[in-house]
Amino acid sequence: MNFDQARFNMVEQQIRTWHVLTPRVINALLKLKREDFTPLEYQNLAYSDTEIPLPNGSSITAPCVQARLIHDLHLGGTEKVLEIGTGSGYATAVIAQLCQRVISIEIDKDTAVKAKLNLQKALIDNAEVRVGQGLEGSAVDGPFDAIILQGSVHEINPQLLEQLQVGGKVIAVTGEGPMMQTTLVTRQGHTSFTYQNLWDTVLPRLEGVREPSHFHF
Repeated sequence: MNFDQARFNMVEQQIRTWHVLTPRVINALLKLKREDFTPLEYQNLAYSDTEIPLPNGSSITAPCVQARLIHDLHLGGTEKVLEIGTGSGYATAVIAQLCQRVISIEIDKDTAVKAKLNLQKALIDNAEVRVGQGLEGSAVDGPFDAIILQGSVHEINPQLLEQLQVGGKVIAVTGEGPMMQTTLVTRQGHTSFTYQNLWDTVLPRLEGVREPSHFHF
């Protein structure tokens, strides 16, 4: 398989059609070898418009959704970013090319170890992978300029919002299936936040998410 051609086709046929047109994001996607972050048995699907299974039962998000989430943070190059859900490390590597520093939290230890190796192989030196429950964020490392959730949640944890700089943003896929919404929250002041619903999609739940009770008393 010609991975270079497949990477080019992914960008032209999938990524651009999802309104990801910023040159810095496009260049990062063209530069990074997605196949190196994909389990060997699925490498032929590395550039397909599909989720790819990981050994721990999670998955690599489809390229168009992954790219659009990153794109819509509009990173300028100087930010400190918190990523929740490292997975294979592919999105971490893309983000790292667009900001100053990434702290990525992965709940599964084996997955985190593999992601670290993938990032080292890709020569990414401004991303740190940690094992933990990322849904609580990392207050000790905050405040952050941007926070991105690589899996869906019912709603964004207010604890994460408190770890934003003023002007900082959180992006996540929220709600319940069969259709969820991508939500962007911007911190406008010490106690003020704005919420935007950007586009519809569906994304598997982040591991460790507590679903709300539907019982009414």
